[in-house]
Amino acid sequence: MITITAKIDKSNPDKNIILKAADIIKNGGLTAFPTETVYGLGADALNPEAVTKIYLAKGRPSDNPLILHVENISQAENLVFMNDTARKLAHEFWPGPLTLVLPAKNIVPLKTRGNLSTAAIRMPNNQIALSLIHYAETPIAAPSANLSGRPSPTDFQSVYSDMNGRIDMILDGGRVNVGIESTVIDVTDEKNILLLRPGGMSRKIIEDFLSMKLSLPDNNSKKRSPGTRYKHYSPSIPVKIWQINQKFPECDINSTGYLGINEPPVTLKDIKIFSNYNEYAHELFADFRRLENMNFSCIIVEWPMENSGISEGLRDRIIRASGS
Repeated sequence: MITITAKIDKSNPDKNIILKAADIIKNGGLTAFPTETVYGLGADALNPEAVTKIYLAKGRPSDNPLILHVENISQAENLVFMNDTARKLAHEFWPGPLTLVLPAKNIVPLKTRGNLSTAAIRMPNNQIALSLIHYAETPIAAPSANLSGRPSPTDFQSVYSDMNGRIDMILDGGRVNVGIESTVIDVTDEKNILLLRPGGMSRKIIEDFLSMKLSLPDNNSKKRSPGTRYKHYSPSIPVKIWQINQKFPECDINSTGYLGINEPPVTLKDIKIFSNYNEYAHELFADFRRLENMNFSCIIVEWPMENSGISEGLRDRIIRASGS
C-alpha cells in the first residue's frame, strides 16, 4: 500500500486536503490525523469492515475498544444514551481531552466498541480533526496512530515511522498540544462515576465541576476504556523508574537517557530536564522514540511525585511503558 502524506495548517486546514482524507474515510479507508492529545488512526466508526482495518494496521487486540470522535454533542446523542451528567460534562469540557463512556446504541458496531455494551466517545479540540469528522459525515473511530504497544505519536514523523505502507493517508498537522491521551470516565451510573484512565484532563477539574469524587474501577469496569489492559506506550528499550531520594536504577551511563523534573544523581549520556509536568507529558512519547533511535540501552524516567493535574496521567503512562 502507498501511503499518501499531506502537510496541513492546524489553524486553517486546507479544505481540499480535508476532503481527500474524508473521502478515504467514506470509502472504508484509514487516515491518520492530529488531535490535541496524540495523533489518531481514523476509520468510519459505523463501518465494521473499516474498523477491522484499524486493528490489523496497528496489530491491536480486537477486544480493546476504540474511541468514537464526534464533531458535536448532537452527533454523540445518536451514538450513546447520554444522561444529564454526561450532557453537562460535554457542554463544559468539549471540545477537549475528556472521553465519556456510556451505554451504546445499536448503531455503533460491536467491532468498534470491543464487543462491549458501552462506547467511548469524545470531541477533539483540533480543527483538523473536527473538519475531517464534518466532511466525512460520520463519527470517526480513532485509537493512537502507532503500532500496538509502541509510544503514542505526537508528531508526523512518529506516525510515518509506524504506519507508512499500512494505511491510506497521513495528515501532517505538526506537534500536538497535550502529548498524552484523553482522560476516560464512565458516566453510566451518575451516582458513581469511574475514572477509567487518567490523561490530558485533570481529575480535580472534573471533580470540582461535579462536586463529587470520582471512583476507581474494578478490573471488569476498566475493560470499558481503551489503553488499560495491555502493556502500552513502550519504546523498544527498557524504561526504568526512579523516585527521588531512592536508589538510582543501575544502568550503563554511556548508553542511558534520562527524563525528569530534577537532575539525576549521576552523569548520563543524555539528560533532559523539564520545567513542569505539562512539559514532561508533552515530550514523554517523543523522547521515548528519540532515545530509542539513538540506540541507547535504557531510559530512566523520574516518577512524578505530585498526583494532581496532568501528572496523574503521566504516572499512568510511565507505569505502562515500564511494564511495572
